[in-house]
Parts: sequence; C-alpha cells; structure tokens
Amino acid sequence: MDVSLTMWTLTVVGLCALIAVDFFIGGRKPHEVSLREAGTWTVVWIVLAVLFGVGLLFYGGGQASGEFFAGYITEKSLSVDNLFVFILIMAKFAVPTVYQQRVLMIGVLIALVLRAIFIAAGAAVIANFSWVFYIFGAFLIYTAWKLIEDARKDEEDEEYEENRLLKSIERRFPSTDTWHGTRMFVRDNGKRLMTPMFIVVLALGTTDILFALDSIPAIFGLTEDPYIVFTANAFALMGLRQLYFLIGGLLRKLVHLSYGLSVILGFIGVKLILHALHESGLHVPEISTPLSLGVICAVLVVTTASSLYVSRTGGGGSAGDGADGKGGDSGKDEASTSR
Repeated sequence: MDVSLTMWTLTVVGLCALIAVDFFIGGRKPHEVSLREAGTWTVVWIVLAVLFGVGLLFYGGGQASGEFFAGYITEKSLSVDNLFVFILIMAKFAVPTVYQQRVLMIGVLIALVLRAIFIAAGAAVIANFSWVFYIFGAFLIYTAWKLIEDARKDEEDEEYEENRLLKSIERRFPSTDTWHGTRMFVRDNGKRLMTPMFIVVLALGTTDILFALDSIPAIFGLTEDPYIVFTANAFALMGLRQLYFLIGGLLRKLVHLSYGLSVILGFIGVKLILHALHESGLHVPEISTPLSLGVICAVLVVTTASSLYVSRTGGGGSAGDGADGKGGDSGKDEASTSR
C-alpha cells in the first residue's frame, strides 16, 4: 500500500492525540482502576482499531484491511500472553495498586517507541534482503516449539527475574526503596536517586524488547507493509493497560493459550518460509491473507473455549500450569521467569 508522508504524519499525530485523551481522562490522576473503567476503555480501543481497519478497507482495499486485522489480532493475542509477565513484575516490585496504571502507561509508551524503531529496521532489512524471511520463519517455528515445551512443564511459584540490563543499571546508579508518588527521581542529601517507579517502568520497557523478538517477525509474516505493521502494533499496545486490569485475574484460566500461540507462530513461520521460497523463484503455494486471518481466529476461539472448559471442570493438569505464564518468545526466559 502506497502511504504518503502526509498520511504517516496524520496517523502518528492521531495516535498521539488518542494517547493524550486516554492519559488526561483515565491516567492523569493515580487511582485504582475499576473493572468498569477497564472494560469501558478496552471496548473503546477495540472499537477504534476496528474503525481504523474499516477505514483501510476504503483507503487501501481489502488486502490492506485484511492484513491489518490479521496483524492486530496476532499482536493482541501475543500481548495477552505477555500480561502474565507484567503481573510478575508488579508483584516483584510490590507496586501499589494506585500507581499500577501510571507504570503501565509509561511502559507501553516506551514499548511503542522501541517497536517503531524495530519495525523501521525490519522493513529496511526486508526491502534489501528477501532471504531474511528464512531466518524469521525458522525463528518463529523454533519459538513455537519452545512454547509447547514450556507449556508441558510442571512449573509453580514463578517469579520475575530482572534482566542483565536492569541489574547493571541498579548496580551503577543509586536508588531508593521508598515510593515517592509517581516521581521517578528524588534528591536525598544532595544525591539523585532512582525511585521504584523508574525501576519498574524500566523493567517493563526492557522486557518488551524481548517480547518484540517474536511479535515483530510474526506480523511481518502477515504483511510487509511498514504502515500496517506499525498501526497494528500501536492499536494492540495502546489498549494493553486497560486489558491488564480487566483480565489480570482471568489469565490463569487461559491454560491452553501457549498451545494456541505456538500453533499461530508455527503457522506464520511456515508462511514466511513459503514466501521466501516463492521469492527465490520456486513455484510453491503461498498462504493468502484471508486464510491466515481465518486460521488465527479459529485457533484463538478453540484455545479460549478449551481453556475455559478445562478451568471450569478443574482438569487443567500440568500443561495448564505451564501455560499460565509463558511469554510468546524464546528470549523471554531470562527476563520473565526464574526456574
């Protein structure tokens, strides 16, 4: 899809305006987020994403709209799986409930900026080296296999383990264990100290770098259009804060989510390899966008239905225990859980 600089500018400005509205209405004053508030804003962000996808139907045609919805649903499902890691981070640093929504908002904004950088880099690499699809495809298939292995393990009492970058920063720069509202730095006896607010935000932001290792290749497997990749990621991330409060307590019931995500990532990995073979001149069948969208939706519906059934009947077993907290990429082991 041919997107002009003006269209890019209007899109970024529009997204910034939506984020500002979200902040001033729901996030400016620290408070405990109710289920009603979280549910309302979750619906608002989903509706906005749907409206944007419908707009693409008129602006770029059915192909662009289909690619956006496939990418959005994939990114949303991966982000839901990653919410469990956010819960572990909140518990690790004992974040007061009243500050959790501010922490998540800043963390999501950092994630959005970092992913924009990754998307720009990925688009540049793909434009010049088509063989990179082989690497993306192989990595997604490997990640899918790792998800299945992790989901089958019987793991309990998972705890967030700080990544190396965060540990290095905490060693080199002085900090305080006392919360000072939403302030990220304070001065004590003339010395500037990091507050727990800054450390938690940094934990969320750096952890999302690892989350992006599978989500960015996955969506490039559905579309090569940087505009669609960026907007799908943006809409998936911007409603993540409210989704955290809405379904945080329900995540443990999605006992088969890791299996569903492994199927989706493996499917996209195969799609990428077939596309790479096609680009190399081989006559192989390619997987269409409508088929991709249908498979992704079908897998998520079956996964959710089976998870809720097993949770209701109490027959989750070890696979369910292992599926609770697994992120969607193999690089998350160090940053998300300690075994």
